[in-house]
Amino acid sequence: MVARGLRALRGALRAAAARRFSTRPARAPAMDYQDAIRTLNTLQTNASYLEQVKRERGDPRAQLEAMRGFLERSGLKVEDLDRLNIIHVTGTKGKGSACAFTESILRSYGLKTGFYSSPHLVQVRERIRINGQPISKDLFSKYFWLVYNRLEETKDPAHTSMPAYFRFLTIMAFHVFLQEKVDLAVVEVGIGGAYDCTNIIRAPVVCGISALGIDHTSILGDTMEKIAWQKGGIFKPGVPAFTVVQPERPLEVLRDRAQEFDCPLYLCPELDAFEEGRRVLELGLAGAHQRSNAALALQLARTWLQHRGCRGLAEMKDVSLDTELVGRPVPLAPTFQPTDAMIQGLRDTEWLGRTQVLPHGPVTWYLDGAHTTSSVQACVRWFRQAALNQAKPHDGSEVRVLLFNATGDRDTAALLKLLLPCHFDYAVFCPNFTEVSMTSNADQQNFNVTLENALTRCLENQQTWTRLLEEKGGQDPWLPAPLRAGGLLQPAPTRGTLLLVPPAPRPLNSPALVFPCLAQALRWVAQGRDPQLAAPAATGAHPHPAASSGAVLLREAAAIRVLVTGSLHLVGGVLRLLDPALSQ
Repeated sequence: MVARGLRALRGALRAAAARRFSTRPARAPAMDYQDAIRTLNTLQTNASYLEQVKRERGDPRAQLEAMRGFLERSGLKVEDLDRLNIIHVTGTKGKGSACAFTESILRSYGLKTGFYSSPHLVQVRERIRINGQPISKDLFSKYFWLVYNRLEETKDPAHTSMPAYFRFLTIMAFHVFLQEKVDLAVVEVGIGGAYDCTNIIRAPVVCGISALGIDHTSILGDTMEKIAWQKGGIFKPGVPAFTVVQPERPLEVLRDRAQEFDCPLYLCPELDAFEEGRRVLELGLAGAHQRSNAALALQLARTWLQHRGCRGLAEMKDVSLDTELVGRPVPLAPTFQPTDAMIQGLRDTEWLGRTQVLPHGPVTWYLDGAHTTSSVQACVRWFRQAALNQAKPHDGSEVRVLLFNATGDRDTAALLKLLLPCHFDYAVFCPNFTEVSMTSNADQQNFNVTLENALTRCLENQQTWTRLLEEKGGQDPWLPAPLRAGGLLQPAPTRGTLLLVPPAPRPLNSPALVFPCLAQALRWVAQGRDPQLAAPAATGAHPHPAASSGAVLLREAAAIRVLVTGSLHLVGGVLRLLDPALSQ
């Protein structure tokens, strides 16, 4: 059924794309920034490169030696990175948020901060930040061509290749931070730790590990212990490291790795310990799960400030015996009284796409890039609390919509099952592409994923959701009648809008729809009630009853609450459409 839907889809997409290009005016000459992004995109990893990574995985020296060679060809040596006063952070969940908290705290001290993170949400330059802001397009272009041209000029029979996308951006970030003379650089690991290209850093000031979980299993391993071993690969001799509370066995692996590297490792106390006798610390990022990320950030920032000889830090409190975690293999780090700058830094932290709420009139968008089982659990807790805190419509007409996609080797069935308690009226599945054709938006082009493959994944997710509803149908009275999973393509005849809905005896109650791109999905959800989005096609353009009946409900509802989750790339595409200023 999926194959039949895709065959019809390909023809409809070709027609839709032809209509788009036939009416579009000729484009102005590309700007230098767009040239840089298009050239950068040619470095995106392909299947042969991924196979090479798998072959090299058993020997981290092969990967790190290759990275070192690229760095030197670009004009830098590994020793040069020592001048960046780096804070190196890894983890499965929350490492980006922990980095954002840390950077914000240190910026509150008046320091010039660098911050390297991934992935980007809307524009590639978000990955390289100075003082909390993405570097400008001019600055990005300047350093991109500087690094790219040096690597091109140093090709020889022994060095014929260019670094892949992430490696290139990592090298470029080091150039930016050194030449722009930042006081410190917060560097987020890409994937894992031991074999990650950021691990050419040899002398960070301090290291951090956020919560561990199961993710990227084809690269990092399929158990928490294997993943912990990879994450612990960023430890360095004599460099203090901090971890949040972890399950017992993974924590023991981290302890063993720390001993292997002669690295002093400490367990972060919970944020509650920093609030004794004081008011609750206010965090710029919502959700109870952000408290452990903030606690890690406090330890990383204070250790960095101590190392740099900063004055005015409160004394560390002794760790009393009753606060020791019984049986834990890692010593508990002492607490301290956060300074005013630390309190301000935590409060002012911004990190788009993580527990973010965008109220747009009657439509409220809840954005969270959760993509592991534990992070989706945290997302569900946050969404249910955030939605409950909103005033209920007097007439009770509230519609809840899930917008979901997942990528890579993730177990989407497990993720979707966790989202059932949110009681969504509709589930919408679509790829991470903002438009059917992405040629006009180089920042979000991904040559590793075809539209056909992405839509196949969406159809599978739709079938999974329908099956989950069937299993729950007899238990939850709010659910519609059970549906038969399938993949029936229903192309609209006038606008090229595509809806894939599972055929069922009662299609009017079908809760699952698939769209080929985000723009069409968002327009259907908002029904012209979000000022940032155009109205969907005119009446009759959506021929399937499930779409038209849903459109009526959405147009008449007093409140529409939309949770966007499953992928940071999905969240980025939604942000691009809901907040056009981010694309400027």
